[in-house]
Amino acid sequence: MVSISLLGTKIGMTQIFNNQGSAIPVTVLQLGPCFITQIKTIKSDGYNAIQIGYLEVSNKRLSRAELGHLQKTRVRALRHLKEYKVDSCEGFELGQNINANELKIGDLIDISGKSIGKGFTGYQKRHHFSRGPMSHGSKNHRQPGSIGAGTTPGRVFPGKKMAGRMGGNNVTIKNLQIIDINTAKNIVIVKGSVPGKPGNTISIKRK
Repeated sequence: MVSISLLGTKIGMTQIFNNQGSAIPVTVLQLGPCFITQIKTIKSDGYNAIQIGYLEVSNKRLSRAELGHLQKTRVRALRHLKEYKVDSCEGFELGQNINANELKIGDLIDISGKSIGKGFTGYQKRHHFSRGPMSHGSKNHRQPGSIGAGTTPGRVFPGKKMAGRMGGNNVTIKNLQIIDINTAKNIVIVKGSVPGKPGNTISIKRK
């Protein structure tokens, strides 16, 4: 069996207690149900991959092109589509349902999601720069200071750490352990934190 990949939603964080009474921070996820919407093979597309869809919505939420793509597989309108490369496409069928039943307690999974956006931030918050003196007369409290040389090179080098938009990036946390699974409700509890805020769509991949 190839590695299992799923789309889901981050419900939120909480904590559970083990037999020794220690508090373990965990994140609650709802994974699936997902449906296979396309199968790509080396013969047809040059590589092996499966495309899965998640989150049923009204037909009005999708374009005609998206609806036409999904009608080929005879599945309902799905909001999110994502493709995963696989070693072999054997055992997969169009419209096949993939859910949390494929996962086991103790499995290690990689979780990807969009981190929380912080907006436009300064040097201290974004890059952990040190602040200037706070004494009377100082005019450099939270300013950047020098950003480059003078005549030579006469410009600021690309990639200079400066103020700007922070967060809102795709982040992957690897090797998060599954603590508990509720297959009836497709709920999975993993140890540790997951990128994004509650309600964000996340992608998981099992080792």
